Amino acid sequence: MTTSSVYPLEFKPNLAEAAERWEAFYAGEIIDRPLVCITAPLGPDRRVGEAGRYHDRVFGDMDELLDRVLVDASRTYWGGEEIPAFNPSFGPDEIAVFCGSDSDFKWSKDSGDTNWSVPYIHDWEQALPITLKTDHPLWQRMLALYRRAAERLEGKMLISSLDLHTNMDLLAAARGPDRLCIDLVERPEVIDEAMKSARAVFPQVWEACAEAGGMKERGYYHGMYSMEGAAILQCDFSCMIGPAMFARWVLPALEEEARIVRHAYYHWDGPTALTHTEALCASDGLHTMSYVPGDGRGSHIDYLDLLKRVQSLGKPVAFSGSPEECQVAHRELRPEKVQYGTWAGSPQEAENLLRWFVDNT
Repeated sequence: MTTSSVYPLEFKPNLAEAAERWEAFYAGEIIDRPLVCITAPLGPDRRVGEAGRYHDRVFGDMDELLDRVLVDASRTYWGGEEIPAFNPSFGPDEIAVFCGSDSDFKWSKDSGDTNWSVPYIHDWEQALPITLKTDHPLWQRMLALYRRAAERLEGKMLISSLDLHTNMDLLAAARGPDRLCIDLVERPEVIDEAMKSARAVFPQVWEACAEAGGMKERGYYHGMYSMEGAAILQCDFSCMIGPAMFARWVLPALEEEARIVRHAYYHWDGPTALTHTEALCASDGLHTMSYVPGDGRGSHIDYLDLLKRVQSLGKPVAFSGSPEECQVAHRELRPEKVQYGTWAGSPQEAENLLRWFVDNT
């Protein structure tokens, strides 16, 4: 897709300009400043409801949910390369749930909006191959939500990909992480077969969601979430395994997924996952490393040495923080290999920050 084929959204009239900067970033180039995604409130009442809650997407009325999504988007200033998009995800373990005939989400009033799947693989021989259960009521609801969102959000905002906990995260959710750890050691040949079937699920989910959301027919473009192909990939379970297992099972799956989605961000979660730094930075297809320190472990401004190391190993990085933290990081990080995510108190403050980046690049 060329930027000339991009047409504006109601909430992002300068979408073509943003798309041009995204394409430069993906090509390892820079126009006049780094990629900066920044939002600001339009007026005092920015939020009208908890439009992003998993529970509402699973159980709520779709039109009421999308009403809140649209009002929230209309009250937000989408500055720089930030683009309004709706994430229809039901929760981190949704792919595992979609692959279990009778599986469902487990909820707890003590866990905020978090949910998780109940492990359902008790015997590998009976469970394999793992397949997408296309008649699962939650999978059917997901496709219905994509279709309805495509109708309601047309010309206003985009739709993103799901929370893609696939590959070994799918196995961990379906089997249980503790039992999976034992299987990796005691039954590696079974894990080989399980990963083959888990990897086959990814393109099925990707293509079905793209079709339901009308993504292939629209000329929209969104940098991180693109209707022609881009997503956040991840394997949170990787923090529990060493380099040899990562190289055998996880990295090939991530590289395969990256080839499907075109532009792949890697959600790199927690300090123990840093074991795989070199392997991830040498990977084929993973584009941008998005490190998540974890609760109580600081923010990106505390990890500038790590981010600079990742850049030196060839990968761009995502940096999230206050405008002041972004300005500090800009003095340390290579501008063509970083995407900044931040916020401002008003549209004018947002534009002032973008001008600062131009003046200081």
